[in-house]
Amino acid sequence: MKIGIDLGGTNMRIGIVDNCSIIKKEIIPCPARESAEKVIDTLCNLINRNISPAVDGIGIGVPTLVDSARGIVYNATNIPSWRKVHLKEIISHRFGVQVEVNNDANCFALGEACFGLGLCHSSLVGVTLGTGVGGGIIIDGKLFSGRNTGAAEIGELPFREHNFEYYCSSVFFERDYGISGKEAAKSARDGNTKALAIWKEFGANVGNLMKAIMFAYDPEIIVVGGGLASAFDLYKESMAEILSSFPYPESLRNIIIEPSRLADVAILGASALV
Repeated sequence: MKIGIDLGGTNMRIGIVDNCSIIKKEIIPCPARESAEKVIDTLCNLINRNISPAVDGIGIGVPTLVDSARGIVYNATNIPSWRKVHLKEIISHRFGVQVEVNNDANCFALGEACFGLGLCHSSLVGVTLGTGVGGGIIIDGKLFSGRNTGAAEIGELPFREHNFEYYCSSVFFERDYGISGKEAAKSARDGNTKALAIWKEFGANVGNLMKAIMFAYDPEIIVVGGGLASAFDLYKESMAEILSSFPYPESLRNIIIEPSRLADVAILGASALV
């Protein structure tokens, strides 16, 4: 058995994974504004409630860059006290099992590769569209993280006056239209023409992001996750319109772009680190 942990600034999510399934799951609030020690103690208590002698590894996904070889977390997003945390050393010493730490978007991609839409593909890019834009890369069936798990920080790629995260995350809706992505989706599905136009614009932005991914990685499949994946049907068409001008027709014919269908994929992906 493995334990997978999806650690965020809002919640800590843990799952016990056995035979490719989550057999037990627990979600608790993350005390993100507390001291580094308080966050670590809360995480350790969560693990302690769920670990058993049958567990032989713990994988942890965190929303930031990580020295994955040493398991050091740097400047965790929305956890201000976590400037430099030797998380692998702390957790492995406490529980006496193998521990691996990686970026949360990498865990998403690994989860899709091992349990989801990537099962039949050797190369995959996972894209998370939510409060930010993240990514993970699978090459020949293996996660490629880069030196500091930053190999797929595609949201930071320059685009127009800013970067892709500026135009392809939920911030786009709030900043430019004063509405959340969830509200925009509801209005669009109710037939609101303004909301439909917003999603068309968003889809064009995402189409340009997909072009950048195809130029950089040329994967077999791109899987979209994050909070905005549930609205994929609302921006799929305008995304495809932008993609239609991709200069390599063979690549365009072969590429698959789909939203994730896998629940708790980040937990599953974290468990696959060990």
